[in-house]
Amino acid sequence: MLFGFLSFLFFLSLIIMVLLILVQKGKDSLGLGSLGGGNQMLFGSGGGQDFFQKSTWVLGAILIFGSLGLAIWKTKQMGVGTSLLQQRSMPSQPGSNIPTDIPIDG
Repeated sequence: MLFGFLSFLFFLSLIIMVLLILVQKGKDSLGLGSLGGGNQMLFGSGGGQDFFQKSTWVLGAILIFGSLGLAIWKTKQMGVGTSLLQQRSMPSQPGSNIPTDIPIDG
């Protein structure tokens, strides 16, 4: 339940970040931020870009650490070992040629 809610918040922050990036005015005056007119910006002459840039950096950090945290949480929730060298092996029956230490997904 909590994992689903945090995943929704992660997805919502991703959508907000995409919209912030599209609204910003680029170096070559490309993007949706340049559709408003000549020198007019959303928050005045130059103050808006600082707000958009800082918001983009903050949301980018939230997305990086959020994706890492959600991945670690889901891995621990599924019970998968964190080490690639860790293997679960079951003792094989005598006379059996079928390996039993291969995990079966499904």
